[in-house]
Amino acid sequence: MVYHQFATLYKMQFDVKERDEKLFFGIKFKGKGLAFAKKVVSLCHIYKRKNSEIMNRKLLLISNSTNRGEAYLDWPKSQISEFLTRHGVKKVLFVPFAGVSLSPDGLEASYNAYEAKVKAVFNALGFELSSIHHEADPVAAVEAAECVAVGGGNTFHLVKELHRQKLMDAISKRAMAGMPYMGWSAGSNVAGPTLCTTNDMPIVEPESFRCMNLVPFQINPHYTDFFDPKHGGETRDDRLKEYIMVNPNMYVAGIREATSLLLENGKLSLIGRPNKMKVFKEKIENTKEYDLGEDINFLMK
Repeated sequence: MVYHQFATLYKMQFDVKERDEKLFFGIKFKGKGLAFAKKVVSLCHIYKRKNSEIMNRKLLLISNSTNRGEAYLDWPKSQISEFLTRHGVKKVLFVPFAGVSLSPDGLEASYNAYEAKVKAVFNALGFELSSIHHEADPVAAVEAAECVAVGGGNTFHLVKELHRQKLMDAISKRAMAGMPYMGWSAGSNVAGPTLCTTNDMPIVEPESFRCMNLVPFQINPHYTDFFDPKHGGETRDDRLKEYIMVNPNMYVAGIREATSLLLENGKLSLIGRPNKMKVFKEKIENTKEYDLGEDINFLMK
């Protein structure tokens, strides 16, 4: 918000765009204090860099892989194909570490099964896919990747492995610089600042809850406001209320099934089948729902 305020001051009040800073200091800030002028310009440069980074990011953050009664990754396959085609991607590097229970024969077998399951879908769409768990140097693989796709499953295990293998920062750095990134479920959750709004059981302890921070708001995939009158436990809204009570400055985007968040050219959009997204902040009564096509770019500020 501070960057936005100073940028507005810099661009609007003083009507300066790409002028020489000496002129800016000497004329526009006459009588206003050189120190203040330098501070404004410095903050505006930071704002400009931040905005440029957002413009570079290409993100497809899918709430869920599968709808009841439909094939795996069937509902978002057109989103996946169009996203990869728009950005000239032919080969995808897959991250399977959230998939811990796809085989009774251990994690390696589970990762292999996950890779095969996802690869079948991507190959049918005309794209190559290989899993990072085969790589001798996973960080180098990320650095060379055309696109990274992070699958769903258990977010705690995913985050533990991303930190342990030094991939959290490696993927974040590439995605910030413009490499296309996609994820579903846990893979969408880790695109936010932390894993704190996951729905998952903490089956392992990561070294940190910190995630990629590709978007400045928290994501809650599979969001539902369903209330079972036979169940006496917490609802999803109850759990998210706990988060915003202790993190009042953070937005949480609850993305329902069969919807995705798309960030391209600096614009954030809710896409998919007709279903609303619920946004939480500070107090539960401040929550608001947004339809497909509504302006949700305030979440990126």
